[in-house]
Parts: sequence; C-alpha cells; structure tokens
Amino acid sequence: MSLSTAIITGASSGVGLYGAKALLDRGNWHVVLACRNLEKTQEVAKSLNFPNDRYSIIQLDLASLASVRKFVSDFRAMGRSLEALVCNAAVYLPLQKTPLRSADGYELSVATNHLGHFLLCQLLLDDLVKSPRIDKRLIILGTVTANSKELGGKIPIPAPPDLGNLEGFERGFKEPITMINAKVFKSGKAYKDSKLCNMLTTRELHRRYHLTTGITFNSFYPGCVADTPLFRNHYPLFRTIFPWFQKNVTGGYVSQELAGERLAMVVADPEFRQSGVHWSWGNRQAEGRKAFVQELSAEGSDAEKALRLWDLSEKLVAV
Repeated sequence: MSLSTAIITGASSGVGLYGAKALLDRGNWHVVLACRNLEKTQEVAKSLNFPNDRYSIIQLDLASLASVRKFVSDFRAMGRSLEALVCNAAVYLPLQKTPLRSADGYELSVATNHLGHFLLCQLLLDDLVKSPRIDKRLIILGTVTANSKELGGKIPIPAPPDLGNLEGFERGFKEPITMINAKVFKSGKAYKDSKLCNMLTTRELHRRYHLTTGITFNSFYPGCVADTPLFRNHYPLFRTIFPWFQKNVTGGYVSQELAGERLAMVVADPEFRQSGVHWSWGNRQAEGRKAFVQELSAEGSDAEKALRLWDLSEKLVAV
C-alpha cells in the first residue's frame, strides 16, 4: 500500500519537527517538511534519523505570498497525492516595538501566521480533494492565548485578542495599518489576533467544504510547549523562567516530543475524525491526559466574523 503524504509547515523545529517524527515513526507516512531554511531542516532531519526515502524538504516562506505559490507548484511537481496539511509554523515577536512588514507589505506576524497559511489552504484544497484516500485532514495549530474560554486565554497581557470588525483588513492592512482592528500596534496582541484568525479559518473551512469533500478540518492545542523555539525572540530570562513555571506551578508543561505525538494523533488517529472542532489537552497535564473538544470564545465562534475574515483575506492574498 502506498504511503499517505502530509505537509507540515515550520517542521524544522518544535512541534512541527516532532510532529513529523511522530508521523514517520508510524511507518505509513511520507512527510513534506515545509520550511524557510533548507540546510537547517536537512540537518535536524538527519539528527533525528528521519528515513531518507520517507521525507522531502521544500522551501516555504509564509511571509511571502509568491513563496507560498511556488511551494505549491514544487509540491505538485513531486507527483504525490496529499492526505494531510498541517499549518503549524508561526512567528512570535513579543519585544517588537514597531511593526515589521512582510514581502507583500503586511504586518509580519499576521502575514506569516494567518495570511500565508490562508493562501496555502486555498491552493492545496484541491490536492486534498483529489486524493483517493477517504480520510483526509487539514489541521491548524491554535493557541490557548487566543481563546478566552481557557484559563491561559484570560490573561490580558499585553492585550486580549480582538479583531474588531476587521477594519484593518478592510482598509488593506498596509502602511500605516498595523493591526487587524486598525488600532495601535501591540506585537504580542498581533500574534494572538493571528492565531484567532487561524481558528476562525478552520471553522469556515469546515462550514464551506466538509460536507461536500469529507475532509476533516480542525484546530488543536497540544498543551503548553514552554520551551519551543517559538519563544526565541523573547527575553532570555523569560525563556528560563517560563518552562520552570509551567512545570512546577501551573502543571501545564508539555515537551516538544509529546506535543509532536499529539499532532500526529490529530492528523492520523480515527478518534480525531470529527470535523469543525478545536481539540485541546487543557491547561494542566497529568499522566494519561486525554484530548477533548474545547469550546472557543464568542469571537472565535462567530460565524459572521469567520465569513467576513474569509472574504477580506481572499482579497489580501489575491486568490
């Protein structure tokens, strides 16, 4: 039987890397590592003994819409079917005082985390549809900090996620607009907003396409991966204290390896075939912890906002 193929963005480190490893360890997957730095990705793949005939590396810079389109072309040139797309990559720039811009002129964290993935999902949807396999999935990594229904999402530092009425997107999201709600730039909030967009996108994908395609569309939160390279741009002291705090105070800590195993479960295990939900392992961890369907915030469950976000995002990426 031929291998199923999964694409994982941001698979050169953290949850993406160990999610790729967990799928490869199952023996029936070929994994496409979609990353910016090809040399780094090759090195870590070799260091974890990825089987040479069961993974591929294709360059992808989600902050460039042209790079997203080239990635899709390069993937299709491989001639492989596609059974799973995992939108995992993200940038988090908590110390940034002024906005950085993507190649297309959009604020960098929203451009990378949401708009690049939005275009990737749009372009690869046909590939998922055309796969002869019955079980096909599109999974987007969410975060607790963008969901006020979870304890970690109730912390208002630096500010809670708030997309407003998407005024920034409506006005083109280029200079001088830096935030989706067109208000003052806050880098940590921009990250939360982008992840809220991810979860709304998942819900709209489910609404539009699940019944007609059978594809499973979900977001998920594997627990607090407090030592992930996502925090590489934070203060060194934070990178030391935060994992300790999650391990010894909140009990929320999850290793990169365990988070990767949970990613593979959401991608491949039969019990995760329910579509249109947000899977979570919660804020506190214990041996044998099981996933559950987590309720999302009012904004994260807003069907009208999801539709408006979809329409405006289409315009920004020029689908």
